[in-house]
Order: sequence, then C-alpha cells, then structure tokens
Amino acid sequence: MCLSTWPASAAEPARFDSGSLAKIEARYAGKPFILSMWSVNWCGHCIDELTMLGKLSKNEKNLPLVLVAVDSPEDSDAIRKTLRKLGLGHAESWVFDDPIPERLRATIDPTWQGELPRSYLYDKAHRRQAAVGTLDEARLKAWLEQQGQRSGAAK
Repeated sequence: MCLSTWPASAAEPARFDSGSLAKIEARYAGKPFILSMWSVNWCGHCIDELTMLGKLSKNEKNLPLVLVAVDSPEDSDAIRKTLRKLGLGHAESWVFDDPIPERLRATIDPTWQGELPRSYLYDKAHRRQAAVGTLDEARLKAWLEQQGQRSGAAK
C-alpha cells in the first residue's frame, strides 16, 4: 500500500475516485467506522454536523471517522482549513475527484440523490446504516457504545 494514498493529519484531502470506497472499507476490515459525506461550499447543516463531530472527537480519541467532501480538489485548501477550525484536522479526509459527481455517488450508494449531510455507520461486519441529514449526537453515541468504540471520557 502506498502511504501517499491515505490522507495525513492536516494534509490535503486524498482524491476520492471510483475505487476509493473499496480501499476505505478494506482499511477498516473487521472494524466499525463512520463515513460522512459533506460539502464545504453549500451545506450549512454539514458544518453543524462537523462541529458536533469535532467536539465528540475531543472526548472520543479513537473516533473511527472518514470524511468525504463532495466538492472538487480545487476546494482542498478550504476543506483543510474548515476541518482544522472545527477540530477535525486529524480526521481521515477525502475529496471527490470526478467532474461528474453522480458517478461517485453511485459507487457509494446507488440510491443517493446528493442530499447532504449523509453518513453511513458501518458495523464490524460492514453492514451499514444510512443516516440522511444531520447525525443525531445521542444516536451516534449509542451506536459507538454498541460498537465498543466509546472511550471512558464523557459517556
């Protein structure tokens, strides 16, 4: 595996293409994780959700979070700055890299019409639950508890 394929803390988001979801799922094989789709440009509710996730990640040091911006690579600087500002500069971050974003949405979920924010909660067996709209913090904490992912802090 090439290390440059994976995003680093506060680095430029990795480019998300048609094979990226399979790479992410393989990287988290046997582990639960959250796949969160958002936009830096046109989604106020996304910023609300990311703010909640940033606060949660302060107490949940091992929050298994993968962020995918549905913007374009040209927005990488704004994406990086936004995530850093919201306390998510350490999170795994990707950005869509296809001039036709519908193709990438279809590789993630053929039923997804583009509404944001949209998250997928993957359990250890990678059965996933779609969450449309802003994630409910209580629901997310309960899911993390169920997955054995809650740290001792701020339960």
